[in-house]
Order: sequence, then structure tokens, then C-alpha cells
Amino acid sequence: MIRLVPRSFLLLALAAPLLSMAQTPTSTLDKVKQSGAMTLAYRESSIPFSYLDDKAQPVGFAHEICMKIVDQVKRATGRNDLKVNLQAVTSQNRIPLLQNGTIDIECGSTTNNSERGKQVAFATNYFYTGTRFLVKTGTQVKSIADLAGKQVVSTTGTTNYRILRTLNEERKLNMDLLSAKDHAEAALMVQTGRAVAFGMDDILLYGLRAAAQNPAELAVVGEAIQVEPYAIMLRRDDPAFKKLVDDTLAGLMKSGEFEALYKKWFQSPIPPKGINLQVPMSKELMDNMKALSDKPAT
Repeated sequence: MIRLVPRSFLLLALAAPLLSMAQTPTSTLDKVKQSGAMTLAYRESSIPFSYLDDKAQPVGFAHEICMKIVDQVKRATGRNDLKVNLQAVTSQNRIPLLQNGTIDIECGSTTNNSERGKQVAFATNYFYTGTRFLVKTGTQVKSIADLAGKQVVSTTGTTNYRILRTLNEERKLNMDLLSAKDHAEAALMVQTGRAVAFGMDDILLYGLRAAAQNPAELAVVGEAIQVEPYAIMLRRDDPAFKKLVDDTLAGLMKSGEFEALYKKWFQSPIPPKGINLQVPMSKELMDNMKALSDKPAT
């Protein structure tokens, strides 16, 4: 059984993190076995990783991987009757909701970096991306230097926002750096002229462009500022659950199923508009399908 959790539940969940942590068993697998339920986090506009389709249901590359992890959790706990709750999260609340036990796993578009590694754990890296810019087609932007003195938006709580803020200060670009609550809002700010550019992971920008009413009006531009890995996010100090997730990913990568999922979501028509993102697998990802590393970005 799969159940969407009401957004209003987040307010209660965030209001009492200490109580939730006190009630959460150390092991995620123990918690799932005892409760008969597991909560998966999804994103609403992280195309093609985790987003809502035209029926307002979570879909995507990362979401499918999460569901395959659920199958392994059922086997490990003996709970074939496992109830799967689906909880929407944002860049701002995903880490606290994981820490306080509201969600058990997040399969989305979260960068695995050393700073976050102090708060949460990450599984094997399953994508690599770099920060670029979404602009209106025809906008003369080839690098971050071209955005000096202009309004630039990024999503609150992301590594991209922090990187842009740091570069803005270091290079004295005098950008007016704006924040948006999610990727969809940031893209809308570019479309409506409230910002010249939206700085974000390039793969997410391609997804937002493909989902736009008129994709030809938008372009992804600039050289990638840095390359960072995405990974599934888990609670810290839970080696048994991390091993299960890592083993599931390793099995998918070795069997060819991971590559098939990649082709489905990055190189084939995807919902809701049947647009093909046409994104080839990066060398970094191909290498990590052999290395199976969870190494964070710095």
C-alpha cells in the first residue's frame, strides 16, 4: 500500500523533532519491522529524478530506485505487508525531517557533500552534475561573469545557492542573489522576468525546460561551475540500512537494470509531456558504476 502524506503533517513533524527522535529506533530496519510502515521522501519538481506527473503522483528515476529499495526492505524485514508512505520535501526541510524520523529515506536530487555528511549519511553516488544557468533564449550569458550586477535566483537550502553566494562575494560581481522556495518557483522567476538567470544543477534545469509550456523560450547556458555527485540520503549511524541501500544500487548497476532506468528517464520520452531530455551518461557516472563509491564533493 502506498499513501501520500498530507503537507500539513510537516508542520507537526518539524515542531517536535526531539520527541520524534526519541521515539525512533536506532535502526531503520528495526523501525520498519516494528511499525510495518516506511516513509519515502520525494521532490515535487526535480525532473527527472523525483517529481509529480500530470496525475499529481510522484515519478522519476530516483523514485523508481527508491521503490526497488522498498522491495529489498520487505525481504529483509519479512514485512510483505509493508505500508509505504510518500512525503513531499523541499531543499530546506529534507535534512531535519530525515533526522527526526519523519522520513526514512530521500531519493531525489540531493548533493552528497562533506558538510551534509556531518548531519546525514549518503549511499553510493548515482548521478553527477554541475551548476549552470537557465535563462530566456537569446539572453547573452556565457559565464557567471556575464551576470555581474544582474538579478540571479537559486533555490534556498541548496549547495548551488551557497556556491553562487560565495562566488558573488569573492569575485565582487554585485549580483542581486534571490532565493526561491523550490526549483519550479525559481524557473518561473526567470520566465516572468523577475530574474535574468536561475543557477542550479544542469540536469534539473534541462528537466524544468522540458516541462515548460514553451521549452524553446528557455535555454541552459554557461560552463559547469563544479561537478558534484547526487546520492540517496539516509540517517547517520545506521550501517545495516546503508548496506541494504548500497547493495541494492550495486545489484542494479551490475545487472544492467540501472542503465535501463537511466535510458528510460534521461534518453526517452518522459511524462507529463513525452519530451526526451537526451542527456548521455557522464564519464563520472560510468566510472562510479564500477567503483561504487560514496565519496562526497568537498
